[in-house]
Amino acid sequence: MTIKPLVLALSLISGSVLLTACQSSQQAEHSKQAEQQEQKPVVYQVFTRLFGNTNTNNVPWGTLAQNGVGKFEDFTPKALSEIKAMGVTHVWYTGVLHHALVADYSAYGIGIDDPDVVKGRAGSPYAIKDYYNVNPDLAKDPAKRLAEFEALIERTHDADMKVVIDIVPNHVARNYQSLSAPQGAEDFGAQDNTSLTYARDNNFYYVTGQDFKVPTSADYQVLGGKPHPLADSQFTESPAKWTGNGARAAQPHIHDWYETVKVNYGVRPDGSYDFPTLPAEMETQDYRAHHAFWQDKDLPDSWYKFRDITLYWLDKGVDGFRYDMAEMVPVEFWSFLNSSIKMQNPDAFLLAEVYNPTLYRPYIHQGKMDFLYDKVGFYDSLKLLMQGTGNAQSVMDAHLSVSDIAPHMLHFLENHDEQRIASAEFAGSAEKGKPAMVVSHLISKAPTMLYFGQSVGEDGSEMAGFGKPSRTSIFDYIGVPAHQAWMNNGKFDGGLLSDAQKALRQYYKKLMNLSSMPAIQHGALVQLNTLDSANKPAENVMAFARDNAAQQVIVASNFDADNAQKVTIELPEGWQGKVVDKLESHPTLVIKNNQLNITLAPLASVVYELEN
Repeated sequence: MTIKPLVLALSLISGSVLLTACQSSQQAEHSKQAEQQEQKPVVYQVFTRLFGNTNTNNVPWGTLAQNGVGKFEDFTPKALSEIKAMGVTHVWYTGVLHHALVADYSAYGIGIDDPDVVKGRAGSPYAIKDYYNVNPDLAKDPAKRLAEFEALIERTHDADMKVVIDIVPNHVARNYQSLSAPQGAEDFGAQDNTSLTYARDNNFYYVTGQDFKVPTSADYQVLGGKPHPLADSQFTESPAKWTGNGARAAQPHIHDWYETVKVNYGVRPDGSYDFPTLPAEMETQDYRAHHAFWQDKDLPDSWYKFRDITLYWLDKGVDGFRYDMAEMVPVEFWSFLNSSIKMQNPDAFLLAEVYNPTLYRPYIHQGKMDFLYDKVGFYDSLKLLMQGTGNAQSVMDAHLSVSDIAPHMLHFLENHDEQRIASAEFAGSAEKGKPAMVVSHLISKAPTMLYFGQSVGEDGSEMAGFGKPSRTSIFDYIGVPAHQAWMNNGKFDGGLLSDAQKALRQYYKKLMNLSSMPAIQHGALVQLNTLDSANKPAENVMAFARDNAAQQVIVASNFDADNAQKVTIELPEGWQGKVVDKLESHPTLVIKNNQLNITLAPLASVVYELEN
């Protein structure tokens, strides 16, 4: 979810979550799984609506006709092969599900959405309107939009990559209406008793006796003030529903997630639970035991609705899900849902957005998540180091704080929620992302995520409409200039890139494919002392090693954008021989007295393989 305050509603999280570390038997299971993993996952996140758009008008609040929109068909075999060449194993197609938007598709039997409860003109991908179909904007023929997405799934599989889509469990669009639900599947709220604030099997919470009121602000105009017949500060909802972030007023604040309504999972308004909790021993049990646990339980209606939705998409060929704001939904639900998914597809890729570090282990061990964002801690400390206000030890400390679950903590430098590295508000230069990406990608067995446009230095500076520059807009129709230069009008050959952009993309390509190295796939992390020329810990150089039976690799990155750094890296006893750089072609060196003396140019990195 994008541009949201960190309102975590912790009172809604089950009290049964346990914060203890995984027991040895479970650690052994995780270690075995990691060793069997053929390749360290690399996830390519692409904002589907923007990927293939060649229109460069970029009119603020522009219509689809003015600014254009990408389509499923733009992901050609050539485009997918170029994505695959970056070492990618999974493509996360962001914004695929049918969400509320302002464009008129009434000719296809789709109800018109009211812009008073739509963010931007193209709409938030996290205000889902129909869980059983896809965004009509993305189809060449909106009447055949689902078939076009199924064809994209097949093309992605043919390119030897897997497909991940969003599931947004915490909220849906205010105007939720599924036109494509299978027979017997009812809409959210269809059977709700709206006279009650709460009932276990209601899908929503209600502000009884009050009608919904559109939020207002002196600083915001719907569609930027451009006319629309439904832009009248009115939206009929009686009684009003609780807003997606948990706001309980009939008129939410302009900064609330007012375009959505919160889904009820059987958590009473006072925070108590209307469902069974997990016994403590379930923390160490696998998904099969979790699935068995829930089979004789009577559970809230919303649980079954989301189970049916995810299984529907698995049947369509989707290989996994990215869960939006998972921490706002009880961990017991995740145990139920994820074990149901794994029973159908044991290899399903399950990634969750969780920002509260105290919930990391419960959502992995009890909620059966495969991966969580490693944002609070690792990403945040790495960002400070890139900006020149942090230090290397803080990044390492953040990583070590999750060492027991490190293989589950996905790393990234950009995604749709975060500022672009090249934006003035972040680092002001895509080059500053190079040492950070080396560290982020190579320090752990965990997956790495690469955002579209990142490898060619996209800066997110366009004023699209809703929201502010520095993040590529997910709310409006817009072109993405650096990405469009790589796309080269559908040739996907980088023909319009500058020399600097071409070099950056080649750097990313070489780096991302280092994930195939045995030590990076399976090796243990080895902490290294790194001393500067004054024999003090180097604050701007981060170094570590990865070690397994097949290979030893030493990684060092200089985050100083202005000055070369001469450092001494102290290595473990017995690490002797020549080292050969696999990334930037630095000179081959010989380890002497368990030390490696290197000089790194500004923003340079080495990935030394020990030839022993």
